[in-house]
Amino acid sequence: MQTLTNDNWLLTVGTFLPLVGVALMMFVPASDERAHKQIGIVTSAATLAVGIWTLLRFDFDQSEKLQFFVDSEWITVIHSNYTIGLDGISLPLYVLSMAVTLLVMIYTWDNMPDAGNPKSFIMLMLVLQVGMAGSFIAQDLILFFVFFEVVLLPMYFMIGVWGGEDRQYASLKFFLYTMFGSALMLVAFLALFFQTGAESFSFHHLAEAGALIDRDVQVWIFAGMFIGFAVKVPMFPFHTWLPDAHTQAPTQGSVILAAILLKLGTYGFVRIAIPMLPQGAKAWAPVIGILAVIGIIYGALGCLAQTDMKRLIAFSSVAHMGFVMLGISTLTEFGINAALFGMVAHGLITGMLFFLAGSVKHRYHTLEINRLSGMLIQMPRLGWILGFAAMASLGLPGLAGFWGEFPAILSAYNPNFGLDVTLYRTLMVIAALGTVLAAAYLLWLYQRTAFGRPNPEFAGTHSVGAAAADDHHGADIHDVTPIEWIAWTPFLIAIVVFGVYPQLMFGVMDPAVTALVERVGAGIP
Repeated sequence: MQTLTNDNWLLTVGTFLPLVGVALMMFVPASDERAHKQIGIVTSAATLAVGIWTLLRFDFDQSEKLQFFVDSEWITVIHSNYTIGLDGISLPLYVLSMAVTLLVMIYTWDNMPDAGNPKSFIMLMLVLQVGMAGSFIAQDLILFFVFFEVVLLPMYFMIGVWGGEDRQYASLKFFLYTMFGSALMLVAFLALFFQTGAESFSFHHLAEAGALIDRDVQVWIFAGMFIGFAVKVPMFPFHTWLPDAHTQAPTQGSVILAAILLKLGTYGFVRIAIPMLPQGAKAWAPVIGILAVIGIIYGALGCLAQTDMKRLIAFSSVAHMGFVMLGISTLTEFGINAALFGMVAHGLITGMLFFLAGSVKHRYHTLEINRLSGMLIQMPRLGWILGFAAMASLGLPGLAGFWGEFPAILSAYNPNFGLDVTLYRTLMVIAALGTVLAAAYLLWLYQRTAFGRPNPEFAGTHSVGAAAADDHHGADIHDVTPIEWIAWTPFLIAIVVFGVYPQLMFGVMDPAVTALVERVGAGIP
C-alpha cells in the first residue's frame, strides 16, 4: 500500500504536536495562568495549521486510498507496527478534532472552570487532542487501542476535578463503563489477530484475512467489538454514563465529549468492526438497527422528562447517535455516508449547544429550565444563537443536522446484503417519528428558556456590559462576549455551509465508503 503524496511526516506532526505544548507548560509556574492559556491556544492553533495543510495536500480525487501513509516497526515481538494513514472516511473527523480543540482553548480564555489549576486543565486538553487525532489516523489495531485509551484518563480527570457537585460519581461511572467496553474490545482484537494467523495487527491485513474466518467465529468476535464501541457511542442500553458525565463535566469537557469522543465508537464500527468481520456485521446489523431506533425514541422521551438544560442536551446525543447507528446498520453506501456526515454535524451542533449551556450556567449559575426565561429580552444575541442551534439539532433543512438524519432514515428503506427489508422499513417509520419528538423537546426547551418575561429572580441583573449586580444570587447577565464570538462563529458558519452544500463532505467520503462497502460485499457469500 503506497501513499499518494510525499508528506509522510504530516500526520505524525499533526498528532503529536500538542505534546510540545505540554512539555513547554511543565516549565511554566502554575501561578502564571495567562501564559498557560497562551501556550494552549498557540499549540492548538499550530496543530490546526498542520491539519489545514494536510487538507490542502490531500488528493480528493483519490480519497478512497490511504494517503500520508507510514508503516514503521514499533513492537515487533507482537507484530504491531506504527502504521498510520488518512482517507476520505477519517479526514473530516481528524480535522474536526483539531478545530474543536482550538475553539475550546479560545473559549477557556474567559471561562476557566472554578476549581482552578489552569496548568493541569490545559495540559489535559492537549493530551486529549493527541488521543483523538491518533485514533482517526491509526491503521494498526494495537496503535488504535492505545490512542483510543489515551482519551480516557484526561476526560476522567476533567470531569472528576473540574466538574459539578456529583463529579466524582460521574467520572467513576464514565471510567468504569469505558474500561468495561475496552476490555471486551481488546479481547475481540486479540481473538481476531489469532484467528487470522497472528501475522499482523494491520487494518489492511485483518480486513483481508478476517473475511475468511468462519461465520460463527466472526459473530462472536463482532460481539466483543460491538460492546466496546457501543459503550463509547453510546448506544442504548449502554448509554447511562453519558447524561451523568455531560451534566457534571465542565463546559470544555462536554463540548469535546459531544463533538469528538462519542465519534470514536461510531468510527470504530465503520473502520474496524464492519470491514474486518463482514459476516459478523451482517448477523449483528438487525440488532444494531433495533437498538439504534430504541435509542432514538428513548433519548427523545428522556429529553422531554429533563429539568436541567445540560442533561436534556446530553439525552439528545443518545437520540442523534441512534440515527448514525441506524445508517451504519443498513450496510449501504447511502447509510454509511449519512452516518459519517451525521457524526460531523452532531459534533458541530451539539458542541455548540453545550457551549451555550455553559455560558448560560456562567451567567445564571443554574441550568434549571424552570428558572430560565426571557433570554431573548435579557441576552438577545445569545437567545437567537440558541434558537439557531436548536433548529439545526432538530434537523431543519438547510442546516447540517438535516443531512445526517434524513438520509440515515431513508437508507433503511433498502438495506444491503439481504437484510430483512420489512424490519428495516418498520425501523425507518419509527425513526421518522423520532424526528417529531426531537422537534418537540428542542422547541420546548427553546420556548421555556428564551421566550416570555425574564424570571424576577434575575430580572434586575441584565446589563449592557459584563458588570452586573451581585445582590441577585450572584447572577451576571450579559450578552455574547468577544471571546465567545470568536469561539462560536466557526461552528455557526460550518453548520450553515454544510447544510447548504453537503456535497463538500459527501464528495470526500463517498469514494472511500463505496470501496469499504464493496470489500464488505466481497466477504459476504
